[in-house]
Amino acid sequence: MASACEHLSSIRKVKPNTKGCEECLKTGDTWVHLRMCLTCGHVGCCDSSKNKHATKHFHATKHPIIQSIEPGEDWKWCYVDNAVLG
Repeated sequence: MASACEHLSSIRKVKPNTKGCEECLKTGDTWVHLRMCLTCGHVGCCDSSKNKHATKHFHATKHPIIQSIEPGEDWKWCYVDNAVLG
């Protein structure tokens, strides 16, 4: 677990923008797991998905922290620190 992530201040009280990966829904594609940006609420597919939209969103926006929105999962990931947050 990361104990000194300096990006926690980027976390906002957000809700998912969509019920699936935003980009995959637009193109009719599929995804494996969903991740939500904790800065803006963007929902993207995980790196196990062929399109990796959550990571692409980070590269485009530099929003550092995502959260799994899969049922039963309660973790966050900081792209900048390359660390799981509890």
